[in-house]
Amino acid sequence: MKQNIFDIQTESDFETACLETFRYQYENVEVYRKFVDYLNIDPSSIKQVSEVPFLPIEIFKNHLVLDSNFSSEQYFQSSGTTQTNRSKHYIADFSLYEESIYKSFEQFIGKPEDYIFLGLLPNYSENPHSSLIYMIDYLIKRSDKPENGYFLYNHQELFDLLQTLIDKKVILFGVSFALLDFLDFCDPNSQTLQFSNTLTVIETGGMKGRKEEMTKDELLKIFQNGFKTEKIYSEYSMTELLSQAYSLGENTYKSPNWMRILIRNTEDPFSYVEDGRTGAINIIDLANRHSCSFIATQDLGRIENDTFQVLGRIDHSDIRGCSLLVS
Repeated sequence: MKQNIFDIQTESDFETACLETFRYQYENVEVYRKFVDYLNIDPSSIKQVSEVPFLPIEIFKNHLVLDSNFSSEQYFQSSGTTQTNRSKHYIADFSLYEESIYKSFEQFIGKPEDYIFLGLLPNYSENPHSSLIYMIDYLIKRSDKPENGYFLYNHQELFDLLQTLIDKKVILFGVSFALLDFLDFCDPNSQTLQFSNTLTVIETGGMKGRKEEMTKDELLKIFQNGFKTEKIYSEYSMTELLSQAYSLGENTYKSPNWMRILIRNTEDPFSYVEDGRTGAINIIDLANRHSCSFIATQDLGRIENDTFQVLGRIDHSDIRGCSLLVS
């Protein structure tokens, strides 16, 4: 019996939902079934989550990963250069994505209706195939505040608006390099610059090829100093997912109850490393009901207690990331 993934509370609930999802996707997602068969795995032998095969994320570049019970012309597409194949994630049910967006944001930050949302990002009409832009556009619609908007190309307008929102609860979403560009713009005006003490900045990654590389900790410290707030958060997701993990500081992330991170051995993709050890990130996203919920990424990370860190990319992986949204 299919369980409502947003009702998951316990590890037993999660395990049951995972195994049901695995069986469903083996039967209904052709490319995933072929992948499992290629590994010579009998699906009936899978009795626990650690035994479930994870589909390499690169498959989304060249294959349709979609439930055969649905057809869809709507998709999200990864950012990338013109020299690279770009992943396409076809979406059969946008309501699953929207519920995942809302419930995850509510769990880690608060009700979207309580916030003004500002974006240092292209707007939806400029990038309709970005899962990140769709997410922020959905939060803006739920918020329904007149001040909401996108300001990627107009630093002065954003600067002036922020001076009028001192007593408002504001979320500023931005890719990392765009947030740095905005602080560079603000610097000459630092004598008059004021930010709301309820301002929350959520960076979504995106530095590759845009500015001098720096560690995430260095980046967050620059944002804390520049925006004069300790509320520098991060969001972790990708085109091939329909769920988000959030970091509320210190570069450590938590995922919602229907999403899990496992760390696989980079030398043996079918085994896992102990907590505290670095490896490659596998993601279980049960909101991906109609594509694939078990994704082997090219990101490096490690798990500490009930949180995880993202430490970079595996060598030779394609350049991806939100910084290319506006290239």
